[in-house]
Amino acid sequence: MGRLVGALLGLGFGIGTLLIVLGWFGDHGPPRSFQSLGFFTRLAKQSGIPRLTGASLIAACVFLALLTGTLTLLVTAVPTAALLAFFASGGIPVLLIRRRVHLHQRTLRKAWPDAVDALLSAVRAGLSLPEAVVALEFKGPLALRAAFEEFAANYRAAGSFSEALAALGDHLADPIADRVIAVLKIAREVGGTDLGSVLRTLSAILREDARMRGEIEARQSWTVNSARLAVAAPWITLALLCTRPEAVRAYNSAAGAGVLFVAFALSFLAYRVMIYIGRLPDEPRLAQT
Repeated sequence: MGRLVGALLGLGFGIGTLLIVLGWFGDHGPPRSFQSLGFFTRLAKQSGIPRLTGASLIAACVFLALLTGTLTLLVTAVPTAALLAFFASGGIPVLLIRRRVHLHQRTLRKAWPDAVDALLSAVRAGLSLPEAVVALEFKGPLALRAAFEEFAANYRAAGSFSEALAALGDHLADPIADRVIAVLKIAREVGGTDLGSVLRTLSAILREDARMRGEIEARQSWTVNSARLAVAAPWITLALLCTRPEAVRAYNSAAGAGVLFVAFALSFLAYRVMIYIGRLPDEPRLAQT
């Protein structure tokens, strides 16, 4: 009974902490002190989720860790397993958002060649380069129309093509977008009659890059799935074992706690090694000038 009360109090504290953090930072955007969240802020921006911030992502990690740790304690009655579940589940929101970022970047990678083709068609029709880019809010790929709608609003408000492109790159936070924006800036500054050939070449390069990367990702996806299965299987077995009183007594001992900590460390290390082997290197973003 005492363990149940303590678990409920811990869960209530976690929910209260989450509500306080979201109340401070959820509706007003990240304050200046939270601009240094670095990894979490960058991940939230790249996800494409409008209201997601680094602070809310951290709050989600804390809440899920408290909830999972509490439930694990109630189910298994093994404090060591609950502690390990607390630390392991705290990273699940980050993994989900990174998955979302990966899917979002894959969608953008497939959409950019069509966007460049639409630019080429608009330029051939006699539109200037800024007008052609603005037209993408209506004629561009669906995945990019919202971003180009914001670009069009910034361009009409400021009248600066370079500043509007910089805002577009900051909004998308995508390496492919950085490359396209860099080409558009150079084409705008240099001018000339080669813009059509430059856009055709860029479209062909982007389309071939997306095709090759998609094939490699499809072939290496089995490594990621194997890593997840290999990590999850022993802990599912542990949860089943903890339904037996003798197993609970064994894992509540000092030796049992040591076995769990060692197993957790080995699982984490093996998972990171397999993910490292199976992942493709992230394409670096270009520096904004």
